[in-house]
Amino acid sequence: MVKIKKFYITTAIDYVNAPPHLGHLYEKICADVIARFHRLKGEDTFFLTGTDENAQKNEKAAKELGIPVKELVDKNSQIFKQLCKTFNISNDDFIRTTEDRHVKVSQLIFKKLFDNGDIYKGYYEGYYCSGCEAFLTEKNLVDGKCPEHGKEPEWLREESYFFKLSKYHDQILKLVSGNFIIPEERKNEIATRIKNEGLKDLSVSRPNVSWGIKTPVDDKHTIYVWIDALVNYISGMDYPNGKNYKKYWPADVHLIGKGINWFHSVIWPAILLSAGIPLPKTILVHGYITLGGEKMSKSKGTVIDPFELEKKYYVNAIRYFLLREVPFGKDGSFSEKDLIEKTNNELVAIIGNFIHRTLSFVSAQFDGKVPEPGKYDKVDKEFEGKIKSLAGEVGAEMEKYELDRGIKKILEFCGSCNQYFQKKEPWKNKVEAKNCLYLCVNAVRSLAILLDPFVPSASEKLWELLNCDDSVHEQKWNSASKLEIKAGHKIKKPEVLFKVIETKK
Repeated sequence: MVKIKKFYITTAIDYVNAPPHLGHLYEKICADVIARFHRLKGEDTFFLTGTDENAQKNEKAAKELGIPVKELVDKNSQIFKQLCKTFNISNDDFIRTTEDRHVKVSQLIFKKLFDNGDIYKGYYEGYYCSGCEAFLTEKNLVDGKCPEHGKEPEWLREESYFFKLSKYHDQILKLVSGNFIIPEERKNEIATRIKNEGLKDLSVSRPNVSWGIKTPVDDKHTIYVWIDALVNYISGMDYPNGKNYKKYWPADVHLIGKGINWFHSVIWPAILLSAGIPLPKTILVHGYITLGGEKMSKSKGTVIDPFELEKKYYVNAIRYFLLREVPFGKDGSFSEKDLIEKTNNELVAIIGNFIHRTLSFVSAQFDGKVPEPGKYDKVDKEFEGKIKSLAGEVGAEMEKYELDRGIKKILEFCGSCNQYFQKKEPWKNKVEAKNCLYLCVNAVRSLAILLDPFVPSASEKLWELLNCDDSVHEQKWNSASKLEIKAGHKIKKPEVLFKVIETKK
C-alpha cells in the first residue's frame, strides 16, 4: 500500500488589536494557494491559521476603546475568520491563543524549558518596542526608532525569566546557514545577524501583567508573547498526544512576513530544540504589500480594508492581482488602478476570453457536444504538446514557491491558446474546427485544474460548465496534462467567469 505524503502549512497568527488589512489577506492567499496545490498533488494537507490574542498591544487597544480586552479580541478574531471565509481561504483549523488547548500547551512548553534548565530568573534592561513586542538593541534602531514601526522604543528595567537562547547559537547558525529559510536573501539576513551579534538570552516573561497566560512556575509572571505565540503551531495540532500532531508535525512550511523572520528562524527552533520537538522544515518568507512604497501599518493608519475592496471589485480579481503582481518574497505595490488593469487586460481579456470563446463556439456550432477530432496537422500537434506540458511547467514554479511565476505560466499558455484559436479559424471550416475545438475544450479542462489554487471559485464554476464528474478540488494536478474530455461529451451553456471592471469616466 502506497503511503500518502503529508503536507502541513501555517501562516503567522495575527494580532487582533485592529481588524485585518490587505497585508494579512495577502499572506493567507499565498498559503491557500500552496495548500490547494499540495492537495491537488494528492497529499494529505493541513492548513492552520489563527489569531494572536494575548499580546499587550491588544490590552492597550482595548483600554483606548474603553472596552474589556476579551470583548475586543472576540470581536476582531471573528473578523479574521470572516476574512478567510470571504476570500475562499481553505484553512483546516483556526487557532485562537485564548483557547484552553493553546493555554495548556504554552504552559507545558514553558515548564519543559524550565525543567531542562533553559529558563532562569533575572532582570532585563533595554529598549522595548510595544509594536514588535520585543526588546531592541541600539544597533536595531534607525534614527533612534524601531525600523519596523517607525516609533521610538521605551526604556524598561524589570524582573524577567530568561530563555538560554545563547546555548543554541551553534545549532541555530548551522540550521539557518542551510536551506531552512527561503528565499536566499532572507536566509542571508539572519545568518549575518547571528554572526555579527551572536545570540543573547531572551526575556520570556513579563511581571504584573493582567492579560495573558500565567507562567506555570510563577503566577506573578505572564508568558511573553513570543513563546506564547510561536507555540500555536503545535497547540493547533493538539500537542503532544493529538492525532493531528502525530500525523502532521513537523510543519513543512511556516509562511511568514519578513518582519518576524528572526522569531521564526532563530527563537522558535531554539525553543523546539530545548523541548525535544522536531524542527519545521522550511521558513518561507514573503515581502510586504506596500502603499506608496511604505509597508501597510495599522498603527500608522496606512491600511486597505480587504472587505471594502471586495465590495468594489470581486474576490477572484483581488486574488489574481495580488498573486500576479507581487513577485513572491519581494515587496509589491498596490493600487486600485493596477488591479483594474490586470483584471481587465489579463484575467478577462486573455484567460477569460479563451475559455468563453471555446465554450461558446462548442455550444453554438456543435450543440454543446465536443466534436470528434480527425488527423492532426503540425499546428494541432504543437498545441497538444503545450497542453500536455503545462501542468509540469506550472508545477515546477509552485514547487519553488514562485507563485507569481506559476500564474504567469498559465497566462502565457492562455495567450498561446488564443493564438491557436485564431490561426485555426474554426468559424471558416467546420471540419477543421473539430480538431481545434476538441483540443481547446481539453485545454479549458486543464485550466480549470491549474487555476484552482489561484481562483478556486472560478475553477469550481468552470468545472461545472464543463459538466465534469466530481469536484475540481478533488482532481489530481498531473491529470491536467491529459486530454480527458472525449468526443461527444456534453458541456453546459457557457457563462462569463471573469467580469470586466467598469471604470468611471
